[in-house]
Order: sequence, then C-alpha cells, then structure tokens
Amino acid sequence: MLESLIAQYHQETRTTRRLLERIPADRFEWRPHPKSFTAGGLGSHIVDCVNWLAPIFTLDELDVDPSTFRAYRAASLDALLTAFDETVTSGKGILAGLDESTLKAPWRLKLLGKVRLERPKAEAFRDFTLSHMIHHRGQLSVYLRLLEVPVPGAYGPTADERG
Repeated sequence: MLESLIAQYHQETRTTRRLLERIPADRFEWRPHPKSFTAGGLGSHIVDCVNWLAPIFTLDELDVDPSTFRAYRAASLDALLTAFDETVTSGKGILAGLDESTLKAPWRLKLLGKVRLERPKAEAFRDFTLSHMIHHRGQLSVYLRLLEVPVPGAYGPTADERG
C-alpha cells in the first residue's frame, strides 16, 4: 500500500503543479462568483491540502483551535508555486521514511480537544490530502477555462491539447 500511495502522491502533485503554474499572475484575485475562492485563494487552499500530509504522518492527533488557525495565503503566483514545491518536497521526504505499519496507525482530528474523526493514517491522507487536492484541482481547471487559459490534462489530453 505504501508504494501505491507514494506513486499516487508523486503523480497527483505533478499534475496539480501544471495547473497551478497556469494561473495568470495578473488574475490572482479573480473569482468566478462572489462566494468562490479567488484564483490565488484556491491555489493557496490546494497548498493547504498538501500540508495535511505532515500532521497526518508525524502526529497521532491534531487538535485545531479555529481562533488561532491560519490558512496559507499566497501573495503572488511565485510565492504560491514556491510554497507548493516546498510542501511537496517535504511530503516526499516524510513518505520515504514511513513503513506499512504507520499507514494502519490511528490518526485523530480534534477541534478544541473534541475528537471529530478517527481513522487509519492512510485513509486520512487519502481524504485530507489526495482527494481534497484533486477536488480543488478540478475547480481550478474550470477557473482556467473561464479565464481562457489552456487547461492541461490530468488523466488524458484536454480539448486544448487535442487541438
């Protein structure tokens, strides 16, 4: 299972990087709807998704205090890409040091001391990092389309690549 998770992490983060780098720097504050993330905010949230890897695999639980929690917020496209690359590289190092038993170990997410969920670390990683990142990457592909930016393929070519 560990080899599969590592391979999936590498593939999905490479694909995500290709979308993030296409966010137009001059449209970083653009949003498709008043209730939507800005393009930069959505990219920043994707960095946060990848950031979940560290507490999942290095801690047995994470206790979040909403009054002090601060989500990552990139000030520019360059800052976003740098943060994403650094986070991905750190995650690769953490994953390389794991063994199969770690994947089955329980992980808890607490909110102000109260357990909100408990599941094996591998499942938490899939939900909080991989699936969450893929979900928001799908949103980002729509943003790019609305901004008339060619959308790169994720699991095959897009209409832009077929040409």
